[in-house]
Amino acid sequence: MRNQEIADRFNEIADMLDILGEDAFRIISYRRAARQLEALTEDVEDLVRKGRVASIPGIGQALGEKITEYVTTGKIRYHEELKARFPPGVLDMLRVRGIGPKKVKQLWQELGITDIETLRKAAQTHRLSKLKGFGEKTEEKILRSIELVKEGESLFLLAPAHAIAEVVLAHLRKSAPVGQLAAGGSLRRMKEIVHDIDILATSKNPGAVAEAFTTMPGVREVLASGESKSVVLLAADERLIQVDLRIVEPGSWGAALQYDTGSKDHNIHLRTMAQKRGLTLNEYGIFRDEKKIAGETEESVYQSLGLHWIPPEMREDQGEIELAAGGELPRLVEDKNIRGEFHVHTNATDGVDPVEAMVDRAQELGYAYVGISDHSVSSTVAFGLSAEQALARRDVFRVMNRERKGFSVLFGTECDILDGGEMDYPDEVLKEFDFVIGAVHSRFTLPIKEMTARIVAAIRNPYVNILAHPTTRKIGQRDPIQVDLDDVYAACASTGTAIEIDAYPDRMDLNGTQARAAHNAGCVIAVDTDSHAKGQLAWMHFGVGTARRAWLTAPDVLNAWPLEKVRDFLH
Repeated sequence: MRNQEIADRFNEIADMLDILGEDAFRIISYRRAARQLEALTEDVEDLVRKGRVASIPGIGQALGEKITEYVTTGKIRYHEELKARFPPGVLDMLRVRGIGPKKVKQLWQELGITDIETLRKAAQTHRLSKLKGFGEKTEEKILRSIELVKEGESLFLLAPAHAIAEVVLAHLRKSAPVGQLAAGGSLRRMKEIVHDIDILATSKNPGAVAEAFTTMPGVREVLASGESKSVVLLAADERLIQVDLRIVEPGSWGAALQYDTGSKDHNIHLRTMAQKRGLTLNEYGIFRDEKKIAGETEESVYQSLGLHWIPPEMREDQGEIELAAGGELPRLVEDKNIRGEFHVHTNATDGVDPVEAMVDRAQELGYAYVGISDHSVSSTVAFGLSAEQALARRDVFRVMNRERKGFSVLFGTECDILDGGEMDYPDEVLKEFDFVIGAVHSRFTLPIKEMTARIVAAIRNPYVNILAHPTTRKIGQRDPIQVDLDDVYAACASTGTAIEIDAYPDRMDLNGTQARAAHNAGCVIAVDTDSHAKGQLAWMHFGVGTARRAWLTAPDVLNAWPLEKVRDFLH
C-alpha cells in the first residue's frame, strides 16, 4: 500500500508546485513518478530494503531519496514544507472538475476561498462571478462537480478495491487457519463501483480467523467481532473502506458464496424458484423441510433448482436464469482469450514508460500483438504529437517488428475528434497508421444532437477503426457526455468500427449494460486498458470482467481474434 501513498504525495507536490507557478519540468517529473509508482508491480518497501529504488524507471536520485525517506520515516520533508505554505483545504479544491492550479490560486488569493465547502457557498451566492473567467454557467458546473466529489468519497473503484481485497486475502492465507477463502459481493460480480468488500471463509478455528482479521495491518476500527462475522474499517488511499468477513461451515460454502455474491434481485429470483419447488434457499444451503439437499458448492445450489451454474458477472436478474434453465448460457470471454490490445500510451506523450518497455510487458503477458496509440496534437495536456512527430516513429516500429519474431507491434494513434467530427490529423496522415482510435477529449458539454453528430461523423471516417471511451465519463469526477448511444452503435455496426470497453479504473467505459447493448446492435467490441505505464496492462482483467457483465464471448471481442483476422478488420 506504500506505493499508492508515495504516489499521492508526489501528485500533491506537483499540484503545489503548479499552484505556485514553479518550473513545468519539475511538475511533470513528479507526476510521471507518481504514475510509475501506481503501476509498479513490486512493493516499493521491498525495493528500498534491497537498495533497488534506482531500478524503478524514471526515478532519479532526488526522487529515489524521497521514496526512501517516506518508507523509513512515514513522510517526505519537502512535501511537508510545501504544504505548510497553504491553508488547510486548498489542495482539496483541485478535486473539483474544472478547478485547476491557476484557478485555485485565483480563488485563494483574490476571494480567500480555501476549501470545497467555502467554494460551494461562494458558487451558490454568485461570489465567483466577481472573478475574471468565472460566470453563472461556470458556477453551475462547479456546483455539479462538487456533488460528484462528495459522491466519490463513498465509493471505491473496482481495480483499487480488488487490490485491497487481495491484500486481505493474502493476509488471511498467511496468518489464519482458513480452508476455502474468496471475495464475494459486487467485487466478484465485477461491478465498476464497490462500496464495501465482502470476504467469505471456512475454518475449523473461526475464532483464530476472526482474531487475525480484526488485528491485521491497516485496521482503524473494529465494528463487530465474532466467530461467524467480523466487520472492520480498513485504511486505504487515505480513506476508510468497510470489509466484512463471514466464516461458515464447509458444508455451507457454496450456498454462502452464492448468497454473498448476489445480486439481490438474482437471489430473490432463485428463492422464488426454490419455494415453487417446495424448497428453502438461504445462505446455509437448500433444504427440503429440515433436510439439507445442497450447499457445499455453488454448482450444487444451481443444480438443485434445475439450472446450470451461472457466472458471477451475469447475476443481475437480466434473463440469465432463464438461459441457465434452458442450458443456453453463453461461454463468456476469459482473460486467457485475449491476444493483444490497442489502446496503449508511452512516454512519447503522457505515459511514463518507453515503447520498448510497454511492448516487453505485452509479450510477458503472452500477447501476440500490441497496438501503441499515443495522443494526437490537440491533446496538449497529454503532450500530443504533431503529425510529423507521429509519423517519424514508423521506423522504430519497423525495427521492433523485425527483431521480435512471432510478435507484432501495431503503429497507431489515439486521435482527437474535433468539432463537427473532423479528425485531429488529416486523412493523408491517418492512412499511414495501422489503426486509428477516435476519441473525444474536449467540448464535453455540447448538446446531445451536436455531440452525437460529431461522434457519428468521426465513426464514418474510413480511417477510424475504434471509438474510445464512448461516454468520456470519469467516475466520481465527470458526468458522461450527452450522446445518443443507439445512434453511435448503429454507426459503428454499419461502418465496421469497433467500440471500446476502456478498462482504466475511473472510466470503465462502456460499462457492462452499454457494451451488451452495443453488441446486440451488431458492434464489435475492443477491450483496452488505456495504459500509461507497463503495470497498467494488468487492468485488462477488469475490462474482461466488464465484457463478461455484457455477456460477451471471445468471438465478440476484437482483441481475442488472431492477428490476421484483426488486420483484415482494421483494413
